[in-house]
Amino acid sequence: MTNNAVITLNGITKSFGSTQVLKAISLDVKPGEVLVLIGASGSGKSTVLRIMSGLEIADGGEVWVNEVPLHDAKRAKEIRGHVGMVFQQFNLFPHKTALGNVTLALIKARKMSVSEANRRGMEALERVGLADRAGHYPSQLSGGQQQRVAIARALAVEPKIMFFDEATSALDPELVGEVTEVMRGLAREGMTMVVVTHEMGFARKTADRVVFMDKGVIAEQGSPEQIFVNPQNPRTQQFLSRVLEH
Repeated sequence: MTNNAVITLNGITKSFGSTQVLKAISLDVKPGEVLVLIGASGSGKSTVLRIMSGLEIADGGEVWVNEVPLHDAKRAKEIRGHVGMVFQQFNLFPHKTALGNVTLALIKARKMSVSEANRRGMEALERVGLADRAGHYPSQLSGGQQQRVAIARALAVEPKIMFFDEATSALDPELVGEVTEVMRGLAREGMTMVVVTHEMGFARKTADRVVFMDKGVIAEQGSPEQIFVNPQNPRTQQFLSRVLEH
């Protein structure tokens, strides 16, 4: 681990079959930092996120998260409980209420009592503005509300780091704002966050640092101001001119 970072990637490589998707990626994330990864589909950004969160194992290099060496298979499971992950798909159980979805892992994996899990679950739903929907089933919730329940579920385990992989891309455009507002709230609270997103407005307003990935490498990184106002790399310029036109 280097320079007070909570996440350190050092020379990370990853291939799927004969396709190399990450080429010697090195990156640090500081405590309380909001790091946003942007880039075209297939640039490797989601793979970086999955390696940081322990869902994917790198082929080469070192991965340290909260001082756990994820590159050491024997110790990788120690990361559980340190991190929360929110995906594009909400993955809620349809037969469980919002509260039931949030408390399930606390009761099953953490062996918490039902009353303690419910207390923690209600706190998490409160944080995402859904305490009044605790008894609702997923089918009774909008897409934005379902995604906020998924965020509450991740928060309930009290993670040190939150990962978001395209958390808003399955939502109707008018529902995106309610989810990004919850994410902004977490950022204001000082949560360390790594976010893969196509929402350039979120990246610009909320990120401490923006990393632009292209073909498996970090092509450019800097503050939102640097990346959005004065990008240096021609690929960054080309990508942003395309996405910002839309």
